[in-house]
Amino acid sequence: MSPSEVFDPDVLTLPLYDDAHRALADEIGQWCADRAEAWATLDTTDPAAVGRSLLTELGRAGWLRHLDPDQPDSDLRSLCLRRQALAYHEDLADFAYSIQELTAAAIARHGTEEQRRRELPGLADGTRAGALALSEPGAGSDLAAAVLTATPDGDGFVLNGTKSWIAQGDIADVCVVLARTGDGPGPLGLTTFVVDGNAPGLKAEPIGAIAPRSWAELTFTDVRVGPEAVLGERGQGLVVALDILEQARATVAAAALGFARRSFRLARDHARTRKAYGRRLADLQLVRSSLAQMDVKLSAAALLTARAAWATDLGHDHAKHSSTAKLYATEAAGEIVDSSVQIFGAAGLVAGSPMERLYRQIRSLRIYEGSSEVIEMTIADAL
Repeated sequence: MSPSEVFDPDVLTLPLYDDAHRALADEIGQWCADRAEAWATLDTTDPAAVGRSLLTELGRAGWLRHLDPDQPDSDLRSLCLRRQALAYHEDLADFAYSIQELTAAAIARHGTEEQRRRELPGLADGTRAGALALSEPGAGSDLAAAVLTATPDGDGFVLNGTKSWIAQGDIADVCVVLARTGDGPGPLGLTTFVVDGNAPGLKAEPIGAIAPRSWAELTFTDVRVGPEAVLGERGQGLVVALDILEQARATVAAAALGFARRSFRLARDHARTRKAYGRRLADLQLVRSSLAQMDVKLSAAALLTARAAWATDLGHDHAKHSSTAKLYATEAAGEIVDSSVQIFGAAGLVAGSPMERLYRQIRSLRIYEGSSEVIEMTIADAL
């Protein structure tokens, strides 16, 4: 499978990318293609175990090495290219990679030198799993409503409460946790902490999802942490959380693009070989129109994602661009996958088939890192 099936070569040739990005696209595309056959047989009944295995594989291959503080950092365009290729080939590989990136980004951008040296090497080599524990049963998109408490105790804190829908929560060795320290009202009373995933009093309960995920509810019962666990400034927890999520939105757009491009390729190839009414499906006017609409949406999503990542890497004001890319790409990907299932007909509904899996996998991206409705409000605020 050629990398051109994963990426739009015309977009890669634009000045938004340089030769290093184009070489990376070839390398990650080929690496994933080499593993496609093995990944197709993954037993996803235990997504936590699969997640651990994939993290090890990603670490050994060096795709996480930039998380190590002693290694050159990665720009956002490179992160987006990796996510697009991984999502195209294997949902759980992209999932494990993305959560590792999120956790490491919080520590790298807001942690002390000691925190970075302690936590990042293990995340970089894939031997330790990270988790970003922000959401709660009553605080999803509205993170300012978080109620998990971090009560001062001597020079440290005691954490009590629940975090829900935490990616990699059931395998995490290190968690970045948003908690209420009560330093002020609403968002001013929140602080982020780096917490050992195996700390006494921390319990993880796996949560099932419509697509296999290493996903969990975390219960904190008198979990004690020292002053060195505070990540960033006390009372600035929401600032830390939003900073990480804002930058991650462009990578969610890239993952959506990967899912959508695979869906489009499957639908296009099926239409070229499936006979109906004495002709190929691809010769029928309505099917041709559907494929054309998919191609237009893919092109628009690719350009918006590239612009957002480029603006971030060059230090431009990128918040609106990232939100726009995330909103459009995830919504368009959902439409593309749905249209692809329609082209497949009943064959696209068979449990375990590529189209059926894509139909379940794509849905969550319209919620991750800010739901579409929240993203629309963010864009409106920037107008």
